[in-house]
Amino acid sequence: MQYNLAIVFSLLQLLSEGTAAPLSVEVVKMKSKVKWMTEQLVIRLNKDFQVPAGLTLSPPADELDGPSSIVNTLEGYNSVISDAFNGVVQVKMEISSLAGYIDQWRQGHCSEQRPKPSMSGPLQELQSRKEFIHTVSMEALMRVKEFLKLLLKNLDHLETC
Repeated sequence: MQYNLAIVFSLLQLLSEGTAAPLSVEVVKMKSKVKWMTEQLVIRLNKDFQVPAGLTLSPPADELDGPSSIVNTLEGYNSVISDAFNGVVQVKMEISSLAGYIDQWRQGHCSEQRPKPSMSGPLQELQSRKEFIHTVSMEALMRVKEFLKLLLKNLDHLETC
């Protein structure tokens, strides 16, 4: 039994020395939780909200530039989704929960606080058209879904403070 433990610890040591910066257990847990929350939200968006015929989205211009920009983008889109839009309350709560979790992690693990990033072009455009509540809400939901898919492909951006 102790022989097996010695081999495991030796292998772990070799693996950690072979990588530039080993991931801490906290980072792995955080990325795992963000991945799970994001996947659940994408599933809900796919199930509950389909792109209406005639609504075309310009290519996504949102970028992942660390936790601050991710939180800013999620909160920005959430702010333009109308509460009166049918069936959106749960989605908005899940977006807030995801943004809150990432922001809480950022505050506890990023020693240097970066200034709040500016809003992306698509988000600024949506905020300028708030009088078209349903159209803006639907477009924001579709953009959030695309942003979440981008996040799932680039979870390593969560580590960049």
